[in-house]
Amino acid sequence: MELSAGVSKQDIREQIWDYMESQNLADFPRPVHHRIPNFKGSYLACQNIKDLEVFARMQEVKVDPDKPLEGVRLLALQSRKTLLVPTPRLRTGLFNKITPPPGATKDILRKCATSQVVDIPEALLEDHDLTVDYILTPTRVIATGCERPKPAGIIWSKISCEMMEKIPVLRSLRSREKQAGKDVSLQDEPRDLDASRLQTAPLRALRGPQALPLATQREDVPADTVYVGNLPRDAQVSELKTALRARGAAPLRLSWQGPQRRAFLHYPDAASAQQAVSCLQDLRLGANSLRVALARQQRPSDLVDTRPGEPHPNRRPAVADL
Repeated sequence: MELSAGVSKQDIREQIWDYMESQNLADFPRPVHHRIPNFKGSYLACQNIKDLEVFARMQEVKVDPDKPLEGVRLLALQSRKTLLVPTPRLRTGLFNKITPPPGATKDILRKCATSQVVDIPEALLEDHDLTVDYILTPTRVIATGCERPKPAGIIWSKISCEMMEKIPVLRSLRSREKQAGKDVSLQDEPRDLDASRLQTAPLRALRGPQALPLATQREDVPADTVYVGNLPRDAQVSELKTALRARGAAPLRLSWQGPQRRAFLHYPDAASAQQAVSCLQDLRLGANSLRVALARQQRPSDLVDTRPGEPHPNRRPAVADL
């Protein structure tokens, strides 16, 4: 397959997928676009792994859960090796471990159809790309001889806040590396603010006299408090909690004042509160666009309800447990 000038990695994927479909080179599932193709002869390609010396001496094998890799997973178990299979979308951890692992290996094995083997320009490789040492096809074993260094660990600058929310294990790993003094700034967060506490802090609502002692003067309001206004009349605490977590801005605790259609979010410090305000811009709950800002920047009337017949917020504001 010839590559034209200026081709991208996605262009290469599309060309291969189109070729495999046009030549009927794939088995179920079809079509192969946007997936790891289960090519015809994949089981034969798996058998070639038995001839590799590195496979014979390794005790632990990591194999992705894709359909064309079934043969490798079976061979690993038949060879009494430890099998590590990534969990779906890493939601519950990094790997499912099958048999106790006595050790580990750094050799990386992949297999594919011969029609998928393409030399790509060096310029397309980025610092997060993981190169392979061997390529297994139904007809041959290819030692790549690639000397490019493999990435070590997680490159946090490639990870978004949304990804952090979807993959819980990343939050745990990030916390460990942060404690070790590593730079764990994410792709879409300000580098000078500490967002990790927003991602991992439990969300609790305050009850009774523990709630924020709201004052009539804005300068008396803590700088770590965020005001959320224009809540729907029938809004529930759980709905706001879900929306906050989806934006990666869960506070340490939450003061709920549903009858006044507002809530107050309490963060570890002023910087965390300011970042939360940025994350929550354009936030909607139902049909309502919420008003989000630092509490001390609000008018006194936004902080204290003086309408006749309404309870004063300093007198046990209505809240709910999350």
